[in-house]
Amino acid sequence: MSHDVIIVGSGAAGLTAALALAEQVKVLVLAKGAIDGGSTAWAQGGIAAVLDAGDTFENHIRDTMVAGAGLNRRETVEFVIEQAPHAIDRLVELGVPFNTEGKDLHLTREGGHSHRRIVHVDDATGRAVLDALLRAAEAHPNVTLLPHQACIDLITGRHEERYSGSGRVWGVYALNEQTGKVEAHTARATILATGGAGRVYQFSTAPRGATGDGIAMAWRAGCRVGNMEMMQFHPTCLYNLDVKNFLITEAVRGEGGHLLNPRTGHRYMPDYDERAELAPRDIVARANDSEIKRDGLDYVHLDISHQPADFVKHHFPTIYEKLLGLGIDMTKQPIPVVPAQHYTCGGIVVDLHGRTDLPGLYAAGECTESGLHGANRLASNSLLECFVFGEAAAADILARWDSFDPAPPVRAWDESRVTDSDEEVIIQQNWTEIRRFMWNYVGIVRTTSGWNAPRTGSSC
Repeated sequence: MSHDVIIVGSGAAGLTAALALAEQVKVLVLAKGAIDGGSTAWAQGGIAAVLDAGDTFENHIRDTMVAGAGLNRRETVEFVIEQAPHAIDRLVELGVPFNTEGKDLHLTREGGHSHRRIVHVDDATGRAVLDALLRAAEAHPNVTLLPHQACIDLITGRHEERYSGSGRVWGVYALNEQTGKVEAHTARATILATGGAGRVYQFSTAPRGATGDGIAMAWRAGCRVGNMEMMQFHPTCLYNLDVKNFLITEAVRGEGGHLLNPRTGHRYMPDYDERAELAPRDIVARANDSEIKRDGLDYVHLDISHQPADFVKHHFPTIYEKLLGLGIDMTKQPIPVVPAQHYTCGGIVVDLHGRTDLPGLYAAGECTESGLHGANRLASNSLLECFVFGEAAAADILARWDSFDPAPPVRAWDESRVTDSDEEVIIQQNWTEIRRFMWNYVGIVRTTSGWNAPRTGSSC
């Protein structure tokens, strides 16, 4: 099956690229599960952009560099942040119903930001953005959306019928979950927008599909990967034994929420950082982890009940309703929260055009190491990166389209050395061991002994 361009991933980065490309070429978008099953729909907080009269690009650049411990590439930071207002305008054109205040977009503030610059749709921004992108993609005749395709490997020169030693990428082999067969999809150009690797941790806010597949495929094919040790841990994931992965957005702290030790009632963040609850995520996550370990707690409390009830319900309707269904009224009582893995700051090394080391292969979004995040991502810079690099990759492909040759004939997937597992419980056991190992030894706090003491009972 041959196409003009293949995009692996149907989140913000993949769909942004698809819509930009579809004005001139035909695009196939492959999704690992359901078309809307990626991380984008889970994003609560919003999109960071300099839109306030008292804010500047330099302020946003500085905040991003500080959060990333200076390990960011400034060129990338400047590029992304200066493109942010355009990205917001494009989303408004697509019909994303951002919250407004009079004639202006309502801006909230999150940890690590020196100004209010978070554009949002209540506390479910990712869902609203994805819905708008999907509506546009489904309506476009040049975009084909194909769900339930688990990509196995990149097609390169070694898979050509006439073997080639080139590193040229010609598409992907994907497992069709409906037929159970691995199929070859070829194209002139391929974009990986496969998301992060959060699910390799025992406790994560990521969806089940976030297992680093795209990063692994690119590395096996010969791409550089970088900063994979830089995993971000979100400080406030809901602690509940019956509900997994439910994030309590950064904006709860941005709108005045306090972190409290449930045993003493002490508000402890001022003890750790002068910015208190508005410190970057890595600092707040380590503080929460420290309180939990020191006092033998299962969780800490995030309390915004001192704010007017109508204010809380208006700003956080999704979280309010979800918690109310679990017997927690956030207008009257604190929310039990714990840290959990949240974002993969490293990934496939790309330039400002989304180009990887291999001809014909691009990447965008959480699966990349673009230089934007450094050691720690600033809140609400993730969706922004998806829009900017999705468009950048598409623009570069279209600008160089005449240099992309049609894909040559390639060999079918070789199943000769594949055997079925008689007992899937063994695979499940190995997967559980990997996730527990990653949490214990590559977790929030890493020491020379390598041990990150586990919490019992948490179900993030």
